[in-house]
Amino acid sequence: MADMPDLKEQILITHSGLIHRVVMDCGNPGTVPDLEQVLQQAEANDWKQLVSTIRDIMSGKRDESVLLGLDDEDRVIVDAILKGLQDPATLPPLQTEIDSGMAAPGIAGLIHASRNGNLQALQIIGNIAQQMLAAGGDMGILAGRLRPMVEGERDVDKLSEKMTDKGQKLMLEIIEELLKLEAN
Repeated sequence: MADMPDLKEQILITHSGLIHRVVMDCGNPGTVPDLEQVLQQAEANDWKQLVSTIRDIMSGKRDESVLLGLDDEDRVIVDAILKGLQDPATLPPLQTEIDSGMAAPGIAGLIHASRNGNLQALQIIGNIAQQMLAAGGDMGILAGRLRPMVEGERDVDKLSEKMTDKGQKLMLEIIEELLKLEAN
């Protein structure tokens, strides 16, 4: 039982995607196209207080008072968001099984923002790259391809070389999202 993650760690792992999305969006509003959908889904699942607090944070309220009135689980999530906004290196690791439909818009948004000089997006993408590298496999390969994408590389075949079908699908979706962002 000693290797079982504690409750706080389990909460952070379970909600790492939400935490990363909120921090990304706060750093560069509008770069996480599915965030509103994720928040609406959370609200529908009766996480109304958490969603309300996240919306407060997204509106600029970042002091400790946002933690008041939250249950233990919500407090862990909100605390991780607040710490992640101050120092992206404190963000919990993303789950290694990434749903490409959910990840591609966020990763593309960060690459686009980084390419346009957003330093916070660059910090976040650097932190995510470290986590991907540690995860290995397709994620490790993707970590090594983030910098070329920030520098403008868009050749899907070159970028997805040596990846599994699932990794290639994620890369294709990231490039498609990037091309949409760059067209606007």
